[in-house]
Amino acid sequence: MLAALSIRDIVLIDRLELALDRGLCTLTGETGAGKSILLDALGLALGARADAGLVRQGAEQGSVTAVFDIASAHPARALLTENELEAEGDLILRRVQTRDGRSRAFVNDQPVSIGLLRQLGDVLVEVHGQHDERGLLDASGHRAILDAFGGLEADVAKARRLWAAAAAAREALAAHEAMLARAKAEQDYLTHVVAELDELAPEPGEETALAEERTLMMHSEKIAADLAEAEEALSGDGGLDARLTVALRRLARVAEQAAGRLDGAIAALDRTLNEAAEARDQVALAMRALEFDPRRLEQAETRLFALRAAGRKHNVAVDSLAELADKLRGQLAEIEGGEATQARLRKEADDAAAAYLLHAKALSASRAKAAAKLDREVMKELKPLKLDKATFKTQIDVLPENQNGGQGGPDGIDRVSFLISTNPGAPLGPLIKIASGGELSRFVLALKVALASRGSAPTLIFDEVDSGVGGAVAEAVGLRLAELAKAAQVIVVTHSPQVAARAQHHFRISKGGEAKAAKIATRVETLDAPARREEIARMLAGATVTDEARAAADRLIGSHP
Repeated sequence: MLAALSIRDIVLIDRLELALDRGLCTLTGETGAGKSILLDALGLALGARADAGLVRQGAEQGSVTAVFDIASAHPARALLTENELEAEGDLILRRVQTRDGRSRAFVNDQPVSIGLLRQLGDVLVEVHGQHDERGLLDASGHRAILDAFGGLEADVAKARRLWAAAAAAREALAAHEAMLARAKAEQDYLTHVVAELDELAPEPGEETALAEERTLMMHSEKIAADLAEAEEALSGDGGLDARLTVALRRLARVAEQAAGRLDGAIAALDRTLNEAAEARDQVALAMRALEFDPRRLEQAETRLFALRAAGRKHNVAVDSLAELADKLRGQLAEIEGGEATQARLRKEADDAAAAYLLHAKALSASRAKAAAKLDREVMKELKPLKLDKATFKTQIDVLPENQNGGQGGPDGIDRVSFLISTNPGAPLGPLIKIASGGELSRFVLALKVALASRGSAPTLIFDEVDSGVGGAVAEAVGLRLAELAKAAQVIVVTHSPQVAARAQHHFRISKGGEAKAAKIATRVETLDAPARREEIARMLAGATVTDEARAAADRLIGSHP
């Protein structure tokens, strides 16, 4: 509910602090006292369009702060969490309007967009006035209202899930068909490339190995000459091997006479001769391996250049050529098996669409039953509101198939609108176009009473819902407002004493000050029991309050304990 309203420098309001409570709250006062200013100021805090003309004359800026006390599960708290704002405790909306037209919005003292402020305002307060075109008068919201009345929210949620599944299936089919079309257009090219790569048969790491082999062969002649010299040093007549052999033979000849002192040297020479023999063998092996072969060099260069040319042609690294061949073979396989996949995806899309349509039709039938019940409930409320000649009808139109053969949308296949006729035989039409100001407010009241059990925003505001009526009709309006106030906070701007007499909280709006000094200001006063009696008497009698008017006020107040 709206717990408090603070206004600074808005039109005729210089400073206003207003505390509100649950139940039925009435705002009364003479015409021109500033009741509409109060609602305009609240609208600013709820995200209404900025207007520099709202700033009080002589002030540079005006501000409005609205404090709401809401349940922990209220949708507004989810909005706060989604936008990373503090979601505990009271919810404080504030709007600052400057004279140069700029406007700033705050939620719990954090700057926010006007769009978020409007979203919060829409779930916190419903304003119903003679010229209000939102809420119940906005046809785009009628389907949701009917679903809430019929308790169909779970069915609607299921319809949304089925719609999303059908949409996903359609997208998968469309994506596959597009891929298949592209693949078929490139099939000849893919076949040629795969054959070309298969013939080349590239292997990972082959480029590096060929490059190293090519470099080695290009230097093989110089390497071979050095190896020949090394071999000569190891095995020639004056080579190391011959000298070591001579040394070993001479030591062995005198080893017995040396009493074992030459055993170490002999063993070392023996090992060295073995190592030298192995080195000589390795050098010989290397010479044979590095023997310059012009044909092998040409083959290596031809292969290396072919691999690199293929890499440039397909814009991939040489080591990725084999991977590319596998990928292209996969695309060819998809083309070959694409028809089967396409048939499977089409069946899945058809099944998903059929499941959605079956549920949507069942939902449509449930809406038709709920609509008939809603029509009866509203019609019951029209007679006591002096609208007994009027007709109310919830019209449900089934949406046509779209160009893709689909039908409906996430919320089903229905378009819902509330239609009225104010006179017998007159055609039905939208609420906003058919009803006059006073009739419109009473139609909205009848709808709200019929929908009361299904919940609404925690605060409902009615601006002169009793316009143009009096007596028994005004009494009926007051009764229905009081009934609504049992489930929500109801704030009513009224000129009817019958309505004011039913209020739990009564506020009087007045205008006073010095006109010549441009200090006229709107004031809001919370009325105690004696002041309330006097205000209702004024509403009954007019300018001069008589004892008879006070007695009548007592009777009105006393009849609604």
